[in-house]
Amino acid sequence: MNKAELINAVAAEAGLSKVDAKKALDAVVKSVSNALVAGDKVSLVGFGTFSVAARSARSGINPATKQAIKIEAKNVAKFKAGAELAAAIN
Repeated sequence: MNKAELINAVAAEAGLSKVDAKKALDAVVKSVSNALVAGDKVSLVGFGTFSVAARSARSGINPATKQAIKIEAKNVAKFKAGAELAAAIN
């Protein structure tokens, strides 16, 4: 499902226009992004938790040249599914 399909699904499920559903989806995505940038966690009970995890620096291998390279430390976004979502998938 891409963003346009998600907007259509939200509009149909919530009885909103596609314009309003797009505004709502954009607001949710922006709010989650802003919270993660600030270092906060976003927990949606039953759905899951978005958080930021730190990856330490490590060494790797360039598959094209087979030479060792250094991979820098960085922060990554992480999602852990909630119990209801996990049960619905299985």
